[in-house]
Amino acid sequence: MATASVSFKSREDHRKQLELEEARKAGLAPAELDEDGKEINPHIPQYMSSAPWYLNAERPSLKHQRKWKSDPNYTKAWYDRGAKIFQADKFRKGACENCGAMTHDKKSCMDRPRKLGAKWTNMHIAPDEKVETFELDYDGKRDRWNGYDPSTYGLVIERYEARDEARRKYLKEQQLKKLEEKNSSQKSQDQVSDEDEEEEEEEDDDDDLRVDEAKVDESKQMDFAKVEKRVRTTGGGSTGTVRNLRIREDTAKYLLNLDVNSSHYDPKTRSMREDPVPDSDPNEKFYGGDNQYRVSGQALDFKQLNIHAWEAFEKGQDIHMQAAPSQAELLFKNYKVIKEKVKSKMKDTIMEKYGNAASEEEIPRELLLGQTEREIEYDRAGRIIKGQETALPKSKYEEDVFINNHNTVWGSWWKDHQWGYKCCKQMIRNSYCTGSAGIEAAEAAADLMKVNMARKEASEEEPEQNEEKNLATWGTEVPEDLVLDQKRLAEALKKEDERKKEERDERKRKYNVKWNDEVTAEDMEAYRMKKVHHDDPMNDFLH
Repeated sequence: MATASVSFKSREDHRKQLELEEARKAGLAPAELDEDGKEINPHIPQYMSSAPWYLNAERPSLKHQRKWKSDPNYTKAWYDRGAKIFQADKFRKGACENCGAMTHDKKSCMDRPRKLGAKWTNMHIAPDEKVETFELDYDGKRDRWNGYDPSTYGLVIERYEARDEARRKYLKEQQLKKLEEKNSSQKSQDQVSDEDEEEEEEEDDDDDLRVDEAKVDESKQMDFAKVEKRVRTTGGGSTGTVRNLRIREDTAKYLLNLDVNSSHYDPKTRSMREDPVPDSDPNEKFYGGDNQYRVSGQALDFKQLNIHAWEAFEKGQDIHMQAAPSQAELLFKNYKVIKEKVKSKMKDTIMEKYGNAASEEEIPRELLLGQTEREIEYDRAGRIIKGQETALPKSKYEEDVFINNHNTVWGSWWKDHQWGYKCCKQMIRNSYCTGSAGIEAAEAAADLMKVNMARKEASEEEPEQNEEKNLATWGTEVPEDLVLDQKRLAEALKKEDERKKEERDERKRKYNVKWNDEVTAEDMEAYRMKKVHHDDPMNDFLH
C-alpha cells in the first residue's frame, strides 16, 4: 500500500499491516483513501504506490505517479481554419498582387491566378487570413490527431449506416421472394412418397417460421428472442441464431447499496464478497454476495477435490489437479466409492458384534428430534438465515505435529535471536527432546562457561611479572658470584689490540697460527669493550 514516509515499525505493527493489506486485496476491508478521497487499488505493487522520501508525503497518495509537472507553454489549441480578420476596400501597399490580402505574397497565394490582379484592378480584394502561432512541446508537434474535429466523422458513420440499411432491406426482400417461390413449387407437386411428405412438412414449418422472423423487425423483438448475428468461429465465422440471454434491467451489484460503509466492491476483479443488503428479506433478494457461491453448490465439491489431490500427492501418488484434472476427478470418485464401502462394512461389523439398538428399542423423542443448544433461524423456503458458522478453510500443511519425543513445535521458544523447542529449550532443529534433564544440563554448561570467562578476564587483568635476567655479554646468564680479575682483563685487552692489528695488515700474521678455543670471562669482557658499535652516535669521536 501507499505509505506516507519510511518509519520504524515493530514486529506486531508490521504483522498487522500485512494482514490489513491481505484483507484489502481479498475485498474484506475497504480500500485505502488518498488525499483527494479516492480509493487506492490494493493490487498496486509497493514499488509503485510508495512515494519517494524527498517528497515528504504525510498521507497515502498516488500523485507521484501522475504528471504533476506541467509545461505552462503547452497548449492544445489549433489553427482556426478559414477564419478571416479584415476585409479591405482597396489595394494596400505590400499586399498580394493577385488577391489583395496582406497575410501572404503573390508567390504563396492559393487563389486562382487572375488575368489582371487586384493591384491593377483594385477590385474584389480578398480578406486577410487569421495567422496564429503556437508553442507546442515534443508530443504536440508529433500528435497526428491534434486539431482533428470528431464531429466530421459523423458523415462517415451516416454513410456506412445507410449502406448497411439498404443491404439489410435488400436481403430481406430476396429472402421473402425465395421462400414464396419455394412454397409455391412444393405445393404444385402431387405425387410424393410418405417419407418425402414428412420431410416436406417439417421444411414447411421451418420455412413458415423463417418467413415470420424475416417479417418481424429486429428492434421489436424481445430480449430472449432469436436474433440473427454473425458468430465468430475457428473456421472463419458463420451466421447462426444466438440468444441474447442478458436482461438489461438487472441492477449491478455495486448499485444495490450505495452506503460507503457497506460491502466493499473491488472493481479490478468485479467481486463483492459480503452481502450488500444483509437486512433485507432473503426471499426477495437475488444476490447475497460472492461468498454464498463459495460455500454452496459445486464450489464445495471442487474444494474437496483439491484437498483430496493435495493429500494424495503428499502420500506419494502421482496426481496433480492442474496437470491432469480428469485423472484427479476419477481418482476422487473412486476414493468416495471405496470410502462408502469401507464405512458400510465397518457399520455391518459393529452391528453384528454389538447388535442394532435402533431396530430393537424405540429411540427417545429427545434424541429423535436432535435438540441442541445452538440457535439456527430458517426462512419459509428452508434456507438458513442466522446461526451458520463459516467453515474455516483447511490447510494443506500439517499443524501441531510433534516429532522426536517433543511436546511442542519448532518455534515455540525464542532466546538470544534464535528459535527452538520450549519443552527442552534446544536451539537445534530436528533434535531429540531431552526434557527437564536437558534444561538442567544446559543451565549447568552455561554457568560453567560464565565461570571460565570470569576466570580468564581476571587472569588478563593481572599480567605475570617476568623477572629480569642479568645476561652476560656473550649471551649467557651471569653467575651471582662472578668476579673479573683486573690483571687478566688488562692482558685480554692487549691481546684484542694485537688481533685487530693483524686483521688490518695480513702481512704481519704469522705462518703457523696457534688457536685457542678456550674463552674466559675476561676475554669476552675485553672483546665487548673493544667492539665498535656502528649505531653508537659517539662512534666518530672514539678514533
